[in-house]
Amino acid sequence: MMLSVVIPAFNAARFIADAVKSVRLQAAHVQEIIIVDDGSTDDTGQVIAGLGEDIKYVRQQNAGPSAARNRGVAMASAPWIAFLDADDVWTANKISEQLAVLQANPGLGLVASDMAEIDITGELIRPSVLAAHGLLPFFQALNCAPIPHALRRLAEKNFIPTGTVIARKDLLVELGGFRPDIRYGEDLELWARIAARAPVVCLPRVHLLRRQHSSNATRATVPMLRDLVKVMQNLRAACGPELRAQGADPDALVAGALFDLGFWFFTAGELGMARSAFDQSLSAKPSLKTALYATASRLPAALLREARKARRFLEN
Repeated sequence: MMLSVVIPAFNAARFIADAVKSVRLQAAHVQEIIIVDDGSTDDTGQVIAGLGEDIKYVRQQNAGPSAARNRGVAMASAPWIAFLDADDVWTANKISEQLAVLQANPGLGLVASDMAEIDITGELIRPSVLAAHGLLPFFQALNCAPIPHALRRLAEKNFIPTGTVIARKDLLVELGGFRPDIRYGEDLELWARIAARAPVVCLPRVHLLRRQHSSNATRATVPMLRDLVKVMQNLRAACGPELRAQGADPDALVAGALFDLGFWFFTAGELGMARSAFDQSLSAKPSLKTALYATASRLPAALLREARKARRFLEN
């Protein structure tokens, strides 16, 4: 099976050589390596120039990882696309084991795997992300079979790391690829739309070492929470009937994301923003919990501060 690897890179001079090396060390042959330099301001381009003439390299103005991945997909000549971030590395059997699954299940839209996390020196931080989230036994029991109700499961929890994915190019192109207007959760949004169209498999084996460092750390921030609202709104619009068929309530998914955004503002004392998010959540799907928080967000800030003090006093 023909396979192209797409690597978006931004200020990746320190790690890009290790990423490319891990592709070249694969037990299965990879037809082409495509690196899209997303406007790096360090020596990324110079490092890539020294990695060999077989690499397809293009530089673009900084537009974010979604746009970089989409450009790489457009450049790819193979029918299957693997994704790898420039600061991560694959295990040597990643491609061979995933291709075996694809050959055994020709109708798949996507195959993914477990990943481990390492620090900037390569020391192991977390041996299995699936295990850390309590999902490993479920995928071990599936034994590489297509995931039942994959769309619903993804909407509830993103268990697919981008750097483990091999996906059909025709499906990526047909669905429009990654959404450039979503910075956080753009991968979940695309994997879920793929899962609404074709079977998905996740192997319970570690095929990716994801490097954790300050520039790629994820925290529950306002931009992230707002993007997750966009993700759920997009999935409701694009996959509403499929979600309902799998037992999920698209309105509840949107309402939950809006509640999380409102709760962040509420705990930060930004009551006007909290009230707006809670009200939108109630419009999407009414709930008593959200109604109580919406009411609380309308109380004077001083009264809420005193209530919190009283609660802490009673708890001590």
